Amino acid sequence: MKKKRVSFFDIFNHGVFIIFALIVILPLLITLFSSFKTSIQIARESVLAFPRPFTFENYTEVFKDGNVLVALKNSFLLVILTVIINSFLASMVAYSLSRFEFKMKRVFFFLLSVGMLLPGFIAEITRFGIIANLGVYDTIYAPLLIYVGTDLMQIYIYKQFIDQVPFSLDESAMIDGCSYFRIYWKIIFPVIIPATATLAILKSVAVLNDMFTPYLYMPSPHNATLTTMLMNYVGRSGSWSKLSAAVIVVMIPGIVLYLVFRKKILAGMAAGAVKE
Repeated sequence: MKKKRVSFFDIFNHGVFIIFALIVILPLLITLFSSFKTSIQIARESVLAFPRPFTFENYTEVFKDGNVLVALKNSFLLVILTVIINSFLASMVAYSLSRFEFKMKRVFFFLLSVGMLLPGFIAEITRFGIIANLGVYDTIYAPLLIYVGTDLMQIYIYKQFIDQVPFSLDESAMIDGCSYFRIYWKIIFPVIIPATATLAILKSVAVLNDMFTPYLYMPSPHNATLTTMLMNYVGRSGSWSKLSAAVIVVMIPGIVLYLVFRKKILAGMAAGAVKE
């Protein structure tokens, strides 16, 4: 059997990937081990030492003092409402851009494209004033309005999917007496379900991991999300072990969500990658 020649590039390539993997994995591993240790164990042992014995007191303290259940409720309420409303609004806008011709359509689409390139914080002062004038500041409706009204990338991805649906299906439905909304609901939306599943999961993870918007627009403790709970807990924890446990608690929902639905994410991306 011929031996496979290993080039310098292969060695370098694998080495770079191993280094990047360690950069990502090691901090997570250190945080996980620290969450099961006492403060004395952390001070005496190596950060990579396996915790012996295991202690769950840190997690008990986090759930007791960190207001975790309230944060979980607020975070998942935001995720559910955002995903449902955003999916319908973005798909309807994409349907209109894909199927209808109207004045200034190219200008409108150009403005949407430019909006994806601009960082959101440049309009933060104006957005804050709008939220305050609407009277929804320090309520769950403030971040909800922001999440459902600014996802321009989702509109663009939906449009790519809808462009692949033959217009002859719309014409056949119109001949049978279907309205535009019924065409959208009965023909277009079922076809873009793979895209909806993918975008919903990615949006869910983004909302769960967002700290800036909930902290700025609903700072009250009873409106805390997982990320703002963690930020507020940093100053009260008093030890690295408790803080590590809080970090793991905040990470778990996003990780579970991604692991459960990762196949749908890949399937949705692959479905929209090729235009026939």
